[in-house]
Amino acid sequence: MKALHRAVTGFLLLKMSVLLLNIRQFPVLGRQPEAGPAVIPAATEPQPRSPASGPGPLSVSVLVPMRNERAALTAFIPGLLRQHAGELIVLDDESTDGTGQLARSLLAAQPRARVVTGAPMPAGWAGKNWACHQLAAEATGSLLVFCDADVVLADGVLDAVITEMRAQHADVFSVFPRQVTATLGEILITPLIDDVLLCFLPFGLLSLPVPRAATANGSLLAFTRQAYDALGGFAAVRGDIIEDVAIARRVRQAGLKLGLALGGDLAATRMYEGYREVVAGMSRGLLPVTGGSRTRLVLGAGWHLLAYTLPWAMAVRRPAWTLPLVLGVAERALVDIKTRRGTGWHAALAPLSPLAAVPVIVQALRPSQRWKGRVFP
Repeated sequence: MKALHRAVTGFLLLKMSVLLLNIRQFPVLGRQPEAGPAVIPAATEPQPRSPASGPGPLSVSVLVPMRNERAALTAFIPGLLRQHAGELIVLDDESTDGTGQLARSLLAAQPRARVVTGAPMPAGWAGKNWACHQLAAEATGSLLVFCDADVVLADGVLDAVITEMRAQHADVFSVFPRQVTATLGEILITPLIDDVLLCFLPFGLLSLPVPRAATANGSLLAFTRQAYDALGGFAAVRGDIIEDVAIARRVRQAGLKLGLALGGDLAATRMYEGYREVVAGMSRGLLPVTGGSRTRLVLGAGWHLLAYTLPWAMAVRRPAWTLPLVLGVAERALVDIKTRRGTGWHAALAPLSPLAAVPVIVQALRPSQRWKGRVFP
């Protein structure tokens, strides 16, 4: 038991050290000074190599794949229209809930916005990848910004993305929106996305020749046109369920610059509504992350039970376990502070997260997953 205590404590201290580095170094999008828009209409601007190539305006296409997103549109569209982009393209990906009709109604009076009807998905493609591939073919901008419909965009977020992209000299840039949670199941599991990011990937590695230091969030993902074409776009990852991470790895392997930032107060998302959606949504990407190894997936889940839940059970009888318990709770509190979630009391629930994740693991072990009416192997 002493050896396990040392292993758990060492693991949590290592994560805490990475987290403290990232609290200092990991960028958070911020509002820009009022200096005019950073973009101009796509049709009139020469295509520069990169947002880092100079301070002048860019031609930007904001591209939105939508499948059964009718419920999100009324919150999403106003923020989209307030961005300084020359081109706004929404693709209706065979929705069955009236997404396309509502989008056309909301965008009818906007000359720079249009709704495209997606073509049927070919064999071998994942749905979102096919939708984004079609959007890129429709776009004319020198900067392609893919944005999910469940992301709430504050005023100036696009200008902040371009500013940070230039600051990091990035060819591809990804934003991790602030996670909004409402139910207990969401609170216990969804913020683990941020925990993995901030506790396992030191931001400084993105500037070093370490190709495996790569991740991204497809909720808000920007490419220079040259980088998109050089990488082969979404066609290069057509069958990947976690296409954002696959793209990030290709960026690093190609020697291009990957940039990352947290959404802070400018970009937020409620990815899943309720525990059932959390289980269905999160389970899709877990097995690909382990390289398809069910053994690694189960061992990883078991280890997190030992690292976070066991100290909670042991601390009452064995005071030595108080340290790992405090480290686990403090980790969650610091992640929430860095991501500006403003929900400090949620940290006390950290020991319960591995237990709540068990159904996610069980679902991930099944031979296929279902999401938005489509089945994924």
